[in-house]
Amino acid sequence: MKKKLLVIFLFAAIHLNGQHTISGTFSPAKDYSWLILYHLKPGKQNYVSDTAIKEGKFTLNIPETSATGSYRIVYAIPQEEFYFDVIYNGKEDISLNFGIEKGVSFITSEENKLSHSYFKEINILETEIITFYTEEKSDTTAFESILKKLHQTQILYEAKSEGLLVHHFITANKPYIPKSYESIQNYAEHKKQNYFNVLDPKDSVLQASVFLTDKLVNYVYTALPVSQMTQHETEKIMQENVEMVNEKLEGVGKTYKFHIFYALWTQASANSFNDTADFVYNFYLKRSAETIKNQEIITEIETHNRLRLGVVAPEILWEKELSVKKLSELEDAQNYVLIFWSSTCSHCLKELPLLHKKLKEKPLIKVVAIGLEDDEVNWKKESTKLDTF
Repeated sequence: MKKKLLVIFLFAAIHLNGQHTISGTFSPAKDYSWLILYHLKPGKQNYVSDTAIKEGKFTLNIPETSATGSYRIVYAIPQEEFYFDVIYNGKEDISLNFGIEKGVSFITSEENKLSHSYFKEINILETEIITFYTEEKSDTTAFESILKKLHQTQILYEAKSEGLLVHHFITANKPYIPKSYESIQNYAEHKKQNYFNVLDPKDSVLQASVFLTDKLVNYVYTALPVSQMTQHETEKIMQENVEMVNEKLEGVGKTYKFHIFYALWTQASANSFNDTADFVYNFYLKRSAETIKNQEIITEIETHNRLRLGVVAPEILWEKELSVKKLSELEDAQNYVLIFWSSTCSHCLKELPLLHKKLKEKPLIKVVAIGLEDDEVNWKKESTKLDTF
């Protein structure tokens, strides 16, 4: 009997020691109430657990079976904006503090403390290089002193992180460091040429993180000449950069490829690089979406493309006084505003009269107001108040 109890207690101890936690504080405490933990995988994220934040404090339990890698803590909605990532190596608890102004800081966790301090120091030194160029300084000795610090910092952190997961990120982030001063044009060109020397898109640890996505997106949209260019010239180089990324993604899984091309399309669209957005979609993203059978994204993008600024508006037809009117044939104004409203919509009835009054002062702008109606009687009553629409 004693032997059986010993086995049971031993098993319980192993079970207890195998589970780890992420704990800490959020401030100001009143602004936060709940956390969700996700495990990041190439091109996607899987739910792990969630917990309440009570008086600014929380503890997330990481299941024993959880794999090592990057994890995402979401603390508000929309989830794609309010989050931060942590590295979990399966061996240590993670303790942290989060504040709305200072962001996240780590109290315990060798992995995350190293990651946080490394990227902070490297970013400061690279900013010093950019400042040197933008302020057109001439002290090349000072410039070379920055290069020396940058080199020493990289070597130091590579040695410190040996054997840890964060080593993947530190080595993949190794910056281009010239041996001596060079012009800003040469620096930009050489930095681009060396970009993929240490960055391996096939590294599964990097794929399961936002780090690699950001690096590939940044390459496309920032690895550009420093000379003045037209938007067309700039986008032409961006498209060449997209082709380079595609080349580097050779042999990478279909889901991850789709994830990267969608991130590239999203960035181009957000910054009105429409030619590049179309290039990414037509040559890479659509094919990638079809391969993984993601029709939803294809529909979303094609709808966006039909409605974005600068494209020809889709045709709209309606009947008026027994004749059919077409949006494309209107000739009463230089510009048109399309409004979709309803006579049963309270904020529509509040806002439309104000717009109606304002646009009476602008005869070159006319309004086509499309009523989404179930009650024609009420619509006729309200629409007669908007006589110029």
